[in-house]
Amino acid sequence: MAVYEYTARDATGRVLAGAIEADNDLTVTQKLRDMGFFITSLRRKAEPTSVADLFLKVRGIGLRDLAIFSRQFATMVNAGLSLVRTLTVLEEQTTHKKLREVIGQIRADIEAGSTLSTALAKHPQIFSGLYVNMVRAGEAGGVLDEVLMRLATFLEKELALRQKVRSSTTYPILLACAALGALLFMTVVIIPQFATFFRELGGNVSLPLPTQIAIGVSVAIRRFWWLGLVLAGVAGYFLRRYVQTPAGREWYDRLKLRLPILGALNRKIIIARFSRTFGTLVASGVPIMKSLEVVSKAIDNVIFSRAVEAVRTSIREGESIAIPLAASGMFPLMVVQMVKVGEETGALDTMLVKVADFYDAEVEATVNSLTSIIEPVLIVGMGAVIGAMLISLYLPIFSLALAVK
Repeated sequence: MAVYEYTARDATGRVLAGAIEADNDLTVTQKLRDMGFFITSLRRKAEPTSVADLFLKVRGIGLRDLAIFSRQFATMVNAGLSLVRTLTVLEEQTTHKKLREVIGQIRADIEAGSTLSTALAKHPQIFSGLYVNMVRAGEAGGVLDEVLMRLATFLEKELALRQKVRSSTTYPILLACAALGALLFMTVVIIPQFATFFRELGGNVSLPLPTQIAIGVSVAIRRFWWLGLVLAGVAGYFLRRYVQTPAGREWYDRLKLRLPILGALNRKIIIARFSRTFGTLVASGVPIMKSLEVVSKAIDNVIFSRAVEAVRTSIREGESIAIPLAASGMFPLMVVQMVKVGEETGALDTMLVKVADFYDAEVEATVNSLTSIIEPVLIVGMGAVIGAMLISLYLPIFSLALAVK
């Protein structure tokens, strides 16, 4: 339970102040009214911030939280509960503090006469344009529960796609970090000991070029590691600033599409997101033009967003969806053909969902094959580098042994 501090007047007009425990704003208001008080001010007392609270604040509200919220919301609306009652229940049972605060604000807006979509639109960092527009369409068509279910399914699919990519790349990243750690250990700890040993030998051993290079690299890293960090930080800062500009963002997004192997993977992820978002919006009753506007903003790639905007412009001039989609050159023939069939049969949303499912499977297969290639390459590369360093360190010893003979 939360603690609320209040100021109120009793039946005689006397001003009272105090604190009371309650589950939410509605409950505490009802309690005070039952006590015969006229409330003049009411605020929720701030709770002590724990490490977990700080973590949740930094982490924010994720796709999983939104998916659970949407599915629970849809279930209660379908059961016949009013929006205010539904939001009150969700506010009470939500464990995520930030989301609980937002739900409370949405409930207060609805009690003040606002629509659900308008209340959601006040929190753009949490509820995207896709979410708000689908809810607005659900309100207009009287199918809010169905739309919320579609949203929950959409969010769960998006979360599953991200988790597949993340889980498949975790091991290669850990392997690369281990390889880098091993190289740094050899460079900073092992090589200096050999360098000291070679120095003590004096002029008896002429150091081969590989050994000189290894020792030089070790000295440079140990003496100028701070310079490397400074240069990396400065380069990262200016690169980030450049990517935030329109020209820099276009260069970065185009680069992501042209990278060997990874470029094809990025393209498949974007097409899967485009198809699922577009299909979900169309199925929820959002008009085609509005759907494409939302989709162009939902795609995290300027090149594809520009292509979707071009499709939208062509449709405004009387074209079908498939023709400008093919003319953009960004979408594979299979996607164009599926959209064309969907337009002709009136099942565009179904076809788009099928395209999204197909590309989700393609992304999973590509990531798995990419992982199976990266792992042995990293292992062989790490072994080759460490082996070369060891050989360069032992070459002078072999030379010394031959000279003694």
